[in-house]
Amino acid sequence: MQENDLQTLEQQKKVLFLIHDLGHGGAEKVLVNLVNNMDRNKFDITVMALFGGGVNEQFLKPDIHYRAVFQRVFRGNSHLMKLLSPEHLHKLFIKDQYDLEVAYLEGPSARIVSGCTNKNVKRVSWIHIQQQSARAAASSFRSISEARACYDRFDRIIGVSEEVKKTFLACVATSAPMQVLYNTNESEQIKLQAQDAVEKNLFSENEFKIIGVGKLLKSKGFDRLARITEKLKKEGYPVHLYILGVGPLQQELERFIAEHELKDAITLLGYQTNPYKYVSRCDLFVCASFSEGFSTAATEALIVGTPVCTVEVSGMKEMLGENDEYGIVTENSEEALYEGIKRLLDDPALLAHYRKQAALRGEQFSTEKTVKAVEDMLLGL
Repeated sequence: MQENDLQTLEQQKKVLFLIHDLGHGGAEKVLVNLVNNMDRNKFDITVMALFGGGVNEQFLKPDIHYRAVFQRVFRGNSHLMKLLSPEHLHKLFIKDQYDLEVAYLEGPSARIVSGCTNKNVKRVSWIHIQQQSARAAASSFRSISEARACYDRFDRIIGVSEEVKKTFLACVATSAPMQVLYNTNESEQIKLQAQDAVEKNLFSENEFKIIGVGKLLKSKGFDRLARITEKLKKEGYPVHLYILGVGPLQQELERFIAEHELKDAITLLGYQTNPYKYVSRCDLFVCASFSEGFSTAATEALIVGTPVCTVEVSGMKEMLGENDEYGIVTENSEEALYEGIKRLLDDPALLAHYRKQAALRGEQFSTEKTVKAVEDMLLGL
C-alpha cells in the first residue's frame, strides 16, 4: 500500500448509516444519493439495512460497504425488537467500530443507534417526517419517555425541513442539538435521465398531463387526486392523471378507475427506476399528501422543470415560497387542491410562468451543495 493511501485511510472517518430498508421510499432513495456522492477521501462508508431486498440497494456504488441484518421484513419485527433494550440491539446488530453512527430514519434505527455505549462514537439521528403527536413519534419505542431518553443520547438530530424540526421538538422535547439539512438529489443525473424516451403513444399532445409520484399509501392522498381528476373530466377539462408508484392503495385505485370508467383518464405506471422521463413530459406535478417531510418527488419535479401544485405539508412553503413564488401551495383539502389545479388549467400563461420558476428553483437543490452541508456537519461533530 502506498504512503498516500495510508494517509487517506488515517484521515477517513468510518461512518455507518443505519436504515430500516432500502425500499421504494423517498428517504431510502436520498440516502443512496447522499452516500454515493460523499468524499471517499474523508469517509469510509457503510450502509446497513435492518431488512434486505429493497429496490434501491442496486443503486449503491460498489465502494459503499453494504449489508442487511435480515434478508427480508418479517411480521412482528417491531414488537420483537421492543423486547430488547437499545444497548442489547446495538450489541447484537452492530459488530464493527465506527467513528460516526447515523440512524437515517425515525423509529427502530434511532433506537438501535442510541444504544451505542462507546463514548468515542458520535451519533446522529435523521428525522424525515412531520410528527403528529408524541405517541406517534414514540411508536417504535417502549414508551414516550424511552423515546426521549434515546433521542437525548444523540450528538445531533437532523430534520429535513423547518417544519419537521419544529414538530419533532414539540413532540419529543429532546435536549439534543437539532438542525435542518435538505435531502440530496442527483440533480445532473436526473436531468440526463429526464431525456430518455418513454413508451410510444403513452402521452397525448391533446391532454393536460398531471403526474403524482410516491408509495401508494393512504397518507399520499392519491385517492383524492383520482377524485379531482374525475371531477375535472366531468367539467370538460382534457386532463389525464399518471401515477408512479406501488403500494397497498393500488387495488383500491384500480377499483375506482374501473367503477368510474376512468381507464382513459387515469394511468397507473407502477414502480419505475427512471421516473424523471415521465415527470419531465407532464404539464403539472401534484402532491396530494396528508403529510410529508420534505418531498423528494416534488424536488425532482422542480429539477426537471415541471410546475408543482401541492397541498400544504411540511417543507412545501420552504420549497416553493411563502407567497407561491416557485409553485402553488394550497390548503390541505381536496377542494383547495382542485381549485389550485383548475386555476392552472384556466390560465396557460400562469402555468408557463411556473414552468420557468420550477427550473429556477430546481437549481438550488444541487447535489454538491446538499452533500457538502452533510459532510461539514459530520466532520464538525
